[in-house]
Amino acid sequence: MGDFLKKIKIIISVALFITSVFCFTTTSFAAQVDGKYVTLGGETFGVKFYNDGVIIVQLEDFYDGEKYVCPAKSSGLAVNDIIKKANGDDIKSNEDLQKTAYECNGEPISIEFERNGEILERKITPIHNTAGSYLLGAWVRDSCAGIGTITYYDTDNNYFAALGHGICDNDTNALLPLGFGEVVHANISSVTKSIIGKAGSLNGYFTNDKIGNLTKNTDVGVFGTINSIINNKEKIEIADFDEIKVGKASIYTTINCDEIGCYDVEITKICTSDSESNENFVIKITSDKLLEECGGIVQGMSGSPIVQNGKLVGAVTHVFLNKTNEGYGVAIQNMVEHSVD
Repeated sequence: MGDFLKKIKIIISVALFITSVFCFTTTSFAAQVDGKYVTLGGETFGVKFYNDGVIIVQLEDFYDGEKYVCPAKSSGLAVNDIIKKANGDDIKSNEDLQKTAYECNGEPISIEFERNGEILERKITPIHNTAGSYLLGAWVRDSCAGIGTITYYDTDNNYFAALGHGICDNDTNALLPLGFGEVVHANISSVTKSIIGKAGSLNGYFTNDKIGNLTKNTDVGVFGTINSIINNKEKIEIADFDEIKVGKASIYTTINCDEIGCYDVEITKICTSDSESNENFVIKITSDKLLEECGGIVQGMSGSPIVQNGKLVGAVTHVFLNKTNEGYGVAIQNMVEHSVD
């Protein structure tokens, strides 16, 4: 990928969806989708995302009256561990874990957690602080919310694809474990322009118009079931990876209320055909309107479909902070491949 890997980048979505951990392998595309048609997206959406368990985002020592302690760290827990159960009870929220610690009376708690896909168990004894509250010394997160863009709808198989990257924890960049999530249409009320060193954003609000429910959170996009009827939308053919070329293209995105616009871009570099990557090619914004109103690419455009030569080739995923009219795109083949269980 040459010099482009040296550019600073951030995930293009709301602040909660900051840079995730990417897995670069030599895997090639396993499936071809010749002749497959989907319904083009471009709408902004709001997501309410709830974890499957709670993820540890920070371990912190506290004073017990004699010394600084951190029971979670001492017991072998680490940042990015996902706590699933405590004393056999499901942990669904921060409050669930706090309640278990508060009520333990200093007795050990059996914690079941996930680390790198493996389920492990540790015994942790909460310690009271100087205020008398029993603590574990772990900051955890159970949910988030934000705005992104729909890439496409597959009405034949009743699912949608969006973002082009995963929903990640903004402190640790770890891919968040999906418990459940609701996706609704969002209206854009204003745009904060990108400037060198700082990405702008689409600013808006959630509506009550539900699109569906999330079913998968992956490094190359989020996917979910469609609950609403998709009418009067353009059908478009999915491109194979070798059909993506350096040259002119278009992105479909929403920067004003709920109006989808088509804007000129160029694909300037093909980077990798890695099926696990969301950085398959580089795009450059050439639309005067997007440059004037947005400063290039902004947070919230993640998932905006990219069309070239009449076919859907990918989605916008990143902005380069030192050149905000440029960013990465994910190949649509990747998103289609990961949509299948």
